[in-house]
Amino acid sequence: MASTKPVSSAVKANRTLKKHAKSSQPCVRNWIERLPCEILIKILSYLDTAALFTISHVSSLFYHLASDNASWHRIFLKEFGHNRKPNPKFVEDLLKKTDDVNDLAIDHWKRLYFQTTADFDMYKWKKQCCVVNRHTGLPSKTEHVLRNLHVTWQLTVIQQSKETSTFDLSWMKFSETSVTLCWSGTLPDLPHISALQLLGVRRIAFSRTGLKQPARRSLMLNVDMTSVSKSIQNIGQDKLVELKLLQPGIIVGLWKGQCSVAFVMFSLHLHRLVERSTKGSSVCPFVGLAAKPPFDDIDPEYGLHGYRLHISLHNTKCNIMSESFTQLFCHKTQMCGGLMQLIAINRNRLSEHTPLSGSISFPWRCEALQGAVQDCCIMTLLLRDEFKFPLWCVSSAVCLKADQSAHTDYNYEGDRFLFQFRDEVGQVEIHLVRNAEQETYTVVSLVIYITTTKINSHFGTAY
Repeated sequence: MASTKPVSSAVKANRTLKKHAKSSQPCVRNWIERLPCEILIKILSYLDTAALFTISHVSSLFYHLASDNASWHRIFLKEFGHNRKPNPKFVEDLLKKTDDVNDLAIDHWKRLYFQTTADFDMYKWKKQCCVVNRHTGLPSKTEHVLRNLHVTWQLTVIQQSKETSTFDLSWMKFSETSVTLCWSGTLPDLPHISALQLLGVRRIAFSRTGLKQPARRSLMLNVDMTSVSKSIQNIGQDKLVELKLLQPGIIVGLWKGQCSVAFVMFSLHLHRLVERSTKGSSVCPFVGLAAKPPFDDIDPEYGLHGYRLHISLHNTKCNIMSESFTQLFCHKTQMCGGLMQLIAINRNRLSEHTPLSGSISFPWRCEALQGAVQDCCIMTLLLRDEFKFPLWCVSSAVCLKADQSAHTDYNYEGDRFLFQFRDEVGQVEIHLVRNAEQETYTVVSLVIYITTTKINSHFGTAY
């Protein structure tokens, strides 16, 4: 006969409580539903904002009760009313137009409260976005602002079967000019992916932790895999992964010899990153108004001089090169093949040649594994016109290739390599020489090419 173990009184009590809870659950629900809505709303009115928002996710009944317009109207006036702290103009204008609480959608004032809270936070941090780094020409406190606005990013993967999965960020790394975002885990195989969507997620932080937080999503990129499949580039590999560049700024790591996705990385330029991450909608990205320089019909070479360039080579751990160049120009007679040429580092001027401060590699990490792909890194550049308006922003992975040009240089001994990048705006060519003994690289030429189509649309010219 099997032996029976004595059951402790604690276990018996726990079983009794569970049995009672199951049997009484319908009674509790019926008791709540029998209470008048006025009484329930009165009870909920004693909750703070965080608890009221959290309890609205319990059931459809509590959603309607906790979204009562009169309750959220009182909360709105308590937080942003005329007798409170000095409000920015947009809040004062809103107070004049929104006195009515009747004939509105069930959660109108709740949504308005959270939207105004988000806009108010943005207003407080807006001045920080105007502090510009003189070296890079970019806002110097972008990371600080994004963290204080509680912004993060999500990746949505749409499969060929129409199944949709959303992944939270695995890790991120800020540099002085860009941020690298990485997702890893149980991602679908690359051939099964139909589209990738990058969304900025901004949450309203409550004073109490552990509660559900309202979030607003801003679509930043929507990548249709069918349209980019023909242009996917192999940019390097190590013993574990192969790197694929889907389009500028989007890198996929595949387990070697397989179609399984190890990780997905996005490299985002810091130019207007705060706006792109927060001001779009869940279906439409933020599109800001492009700054237009004044028209000039007197200067015969208007739009061909006064350029400022900042370019950096870096990876997920360190900076390899960070240089700024001013007063770049191109004479009208030098324009050829629909391109304007800007020479930042002249091959014939040894004083301009720039040694790199680190090895060219692309470190990665995924779950418990990590590695580094050699001869690959991230290039980030910002080209501004003479009025300091951005003309071209790029942040993308680039790979080192053998330089097949016929140019002969007797100043250096070593193998010659080339970084090359091209998109619809322009192209970049960085020529390097490798010192085999010291295992270092020196940039001997850096040339930027911009299409005349871009120049004409930006300046209103007709080159």
